[in-house]
Amino acid sequence: MTTPVSSLRNLGPAFERDCTRAGITSAEELRAIGAHAAYARLIAAGVRPHFIGYYALHMALQGRPWNDCKGDEKKQFRERYDALLAGSSGF
Repeated sequence: MTTPVSSLRNLGPAFERDCTRAGITSAEELRAIGAHAAYARLIAAGVRPHFIGYYALHMALQGRPWNDCKGDEKKQFRERYDALLAGSSGF
């Protein structure tokens, strides 16, 4: 039995649809892939990137509220997000 992506804190039905579009069909698969690699797959599948979605996904996989991301942690996520976009064609 698999757990829906939308069962994770911060992630709702729209994000679950985006994951399905990227071939990620369960919370277990999302956890196994990890937030950064999963977000890269979302972008490759044509999902429009957004920084808040990127760090909200990281927070979700840690079981934390999306708005718990602050300070140095948020700066580090921003650097990784920007690097991800720089490596993606078309963004």
